[in-house]
Parts: sequence; C-alpha cells; structure tokens
Amino acid sequence: VQLQASGGGSVQTGGSLRLSCVVSGLSLSDYAMSWFRQAPGQEREFVASINLNGRTYYADSVKGRFTISRDNAKNTVYLQMNSLTPEDTAVYYCAASSSGSIYYVLSNVGSYNYWGQGTVVTVSS
Repeated sequence: VQLQASGGGSVQTGGSLRLSCVVSGLSLSDYAMSWFRQAPGQEREFVASINLNGRTYYADSVKGRFTISRDNAKNTVYLQMNSLTPEDTAVYYCAASSSGSIYYVLSNVGSYNYWGQGTVVTVSS
C-alpha cells in the first residue's frame, strides 16, 4: 500500500494550493481519507476528512478555507487550500482509515491504517 502526497510548495499569504494524494494497493472506496499536518516542533493535527459516504469534516482553523474531496475512480484524494496564512505552514500528510466514519474517530491520529510521506507547505507573510 502506498499513499503518495504531492502539490505542496511555497506561497504568499492569501494564496492557494491544491494537494493530491494518490493511493495504490487498496481500493479508495473502502477507506475514509483524511489530511493531517505537522508544524515544526508541534504534534500532528487533524485538518480534514471525508468518509465513505462523502461526508466531510474540518478542523475549525481551516473551515471555510479548505475543501477535501475524493475521486474513487482515480484513487485520489484532494485538499484545496485557499486564503493561506503563515499558520498553515506545515508538512501535510494524507491518511487512510478502514474503521472511521465520524468526526470523533477520524480526527484521531490513531484511527489510521496507512499514511503518506508528507508534502511541505510554506506560507510567507
């Protein structure tokens, strides 16, 4: 199983990025998918999730700015990030969960079977 995240980069405040996570070795339609991020010196934190039914969940810090989506036919999950601020600077990780469907479970780092390698997002002021 492999989760390949891409799309990170350096942008200025107010800019946008679209992250992609291509999944191989499993059927995306069987997994809830999420994005987490980890800033230097901080713990990994939940960003957004989309469950098997397409319901989405977001951290309060990104609501209204980020949008998670999935294309099961392409085995790919996306994170559209708009209105970026320096506080969004972090390594972003995609993750797959076979057991999560609600926010309480999906926002927990321990609920995930597989993780991608991360893609770096840097937002300058």
